[in-house]
Amino acid sequence: MTVLITGGGGFLGAWIIRRLTARGIDIRVFDRREDRSIVRAIAGDVAEDIDWRTGDVASADDVARAAAGCEFAIHLAALLTPACAENPILGAQVNLIGTLNVFEAAKSGGMRGVAYASSAGVFGPDDGAIPFPTTHYGAFKLACEGCGRAYWEDAGLSSVGFRPAIVYGPGRETGLTAGPSIACREAAAGRPYTIGYSGRADMIFVDDVAAVFEAAATRVFDGAHAFSLVGEVADVSAIAAGIRAHVPGAEIDWSGPPLPLHPVIAPSPIEVVLGALPHTTLADGLAQTIAFHRH
Repeated sequence: MTVLITGGGGFLGAWIIRRLTARGIDIRVFDRREDRSIVRAIAGDVAEDIDWRTGDVASADDVARAAAGCEFAIHLAALLTPACAENPILGAQVNLIGTLNVFEAAKSGGMRGVAYASSAGVFGPDDGAIPFPTTHYGAFKLACEGCGRAYWEDAGLSSVGFRPAIVYGPGRETGLTAGPSIACREAAAGRPYTIGYSGRADMIFVDDVAAVFEAAATRVFDGAHAFSLVGEVADVSAIAAGIRAHVPGAEIDWSGPPLPLHPVIAPSPIEVVLGALPHTTLADGLAQTIAFHRH
């Protein structure tokens, strides 16, 4: 089986590649440029053997060429919250039109299904159960979920979207919520760091998210689903304390407003569709992230 991973050269893509290649699954990465450094750091030498295609996810032709011959699609390519706020039109072209291009390629290519990265950004700051986004990024992600349902109704194409809040761990370098991961890196290097937001949010370790995508790619399911991924709710002060527990004296602080999403996300019945999934505690996830950067 060959699995297409759009945006596969990034942080989450690297962890998914690590899991899928360990199962002997062939990977085709589609990204805007060929930079294997993150995949190499996370998944090792398998990075050199991946079938890597470059192009623009907002181009239907580019996506169709990359998807040809693949049996399942994992769609990660997206602009994050700050970029969508700065340029909403470009955000829609990448996050919404790009997603439609992946669904179209999956439909025309006879793929078994699509698993895509939605976000807890579909929820507003006041409710973690009923979607009500207050950012362009969250609005685009919610629209993608509706499109997934339409492709199931119109074409019988199965899909599942996953809604994490803060995904953290080794390799996370960009985005509004990268702060805890970068703080682990800087603490391991003996440098001070300020996390750029305050308050509480749900934290989920990257390998747990990768395991969810692995389950979607390797288990047969029907329908169009959108599942919230719940990790562990933590205040930034607890994250800083957790880092200091492994790096005594680490100079980690925080500054900035709370994130524009509710800190407590209602769980979804994901196990009914994808079976039992792993759960890493925040303490263990921070320890693994710090250990990665030490070694």
